[in-house]
Amino acid sequence: MKISNHRVEEIINFIKGLKLDQKFQKEFTKEKIKNILYINESLTHSSANSEINYENLEFLGDAVLRLIASDFIKNKYPYMQVGERSELRSHLVSDQWLEEVGKKIEIKSVLVIGNKALRDKSANATIQAEATEALIGALYESLTIVEPIKDWLIPFWEEKSKEVLADPHKKNYKSALQELTQSKGLSIPIYKTIEIDKKHDNPERFFCNVYVKNRSIAEGSGKSMKQAEKNAASKALKYFENNVIDQ
Repeated sequence: MKISNHRVEEIINFIKGLKLDQKFQKEFTKEKIKNILYINESLTHSSANSEINYENLEFLGDAVLRLIASDFIKNKYPYMQVGERSELRSHLVSDQWLEEVGKKIEIKSVLVIGNKALRDKSANATIQAEATEALIGALYESLTIVEPIKDWLIPFWEEKSKEVLADPHKKNYKSALQELTQSKGLSIPIYKTIEIDKKHDNPERFFCNVYVKNRSIAEGSGKSMKQAEKNAASKALKYFENNVIDQ
């Protein structure tokens, strides 16, 4: 894969911005062009290059991410139950978290994307998340060890862990709502969701109404069906904090 001198410099500066440990920073120089090519591949969307793009590295990054996230949780929260660890890990490896990291490291500024994908605003978040995961895979291919990647990600995980653990429902609102209704002897929540707009970039594309015992409890909107239902469940939990439904 050919790469221009300008692109090489761009990638080197981007890696410097990640603030990896100095002894690993030297693995990304003009002399270590193979590693630069790995990073470039992780930043290339399939719309720009159908043969060499971030899909394979994304697959690798997923495995690396899950491994080191599990290790982080085990060391940070040694007394946490296995089920709680799994729930926390789901947040620390989620597409939403990957997108947040992508924004913080400004990965969008170095992505290579085809014009069609570039115009699809609804795909921006997904591409940033996928590329961030691919970047993790590329770092592993380059360094062949997980420790520097883990050290780089720990501050992001610590911030996210505090956010998730501060929430009594750990942001799994649908599961929390179902547990709550069952504990009160009520029926399982029913979600009725409709698409109100075909535009993918509309943050209120889907509308959801959640019912308990055939009674509308709360409403929620979102750019996806999943997001709309999650928002509706969150509002329903708040409803039950101040209201009671007879069995």
